[in-house]
Amino acid sequence: MIAERFEPLPPETLQAWASFGTWDDRVFFPKVVGLVVEELRTDYARMRLPYRPELNQPAGVVHGGAIATLIDTVVVPAIGTAYSARPRMLTISMNVRYLGALVEEDGIGEGWVEQRGRSIVFCRAEVVGATSGRPVADGTLVYKISQ
Repeated sequence: MIAERFEPLPPETLQAWASFGTWDDRVFFPKVVGLVVEELRTDYARMRLPYRPELNQPAGVVHGGAIATLIDTVVVPAIGTAYSARPRMLTISMNVRYLGALVEEDGIGEGWVEQRGRSIVFCRAEVVGATSGRPVADGTLVYKISQ
């Protein structure tokens, strides 16, 4: 498991990020898509994209945009947990490689930090089918961080 490579978070950091995407009364895009945080560790996060038919494209598979959203979002708490105050995080680049279809099952995304600079963070993410375990997509991302 990828998660085992990363240290557990301090309890106060875990508590601060466990409600990612639902911090206030506003509805943010990850909530619209339905993303759910499952595990957080230092420089690592795992999220679920619960399957629902509205996420399908006409061929009957989950739309690539929903999968890309999971890839782009799963790295945010992995990045953010390193800061005492929630920083502003902006995607500079994202490269997604689709490896297979997600058909009528949840997607599980794992994202982690590969390298941190002062204001630039390099990340990777992988998505698999929750039931099948089949690879669906992976990605590399670069984020700009500011306080």
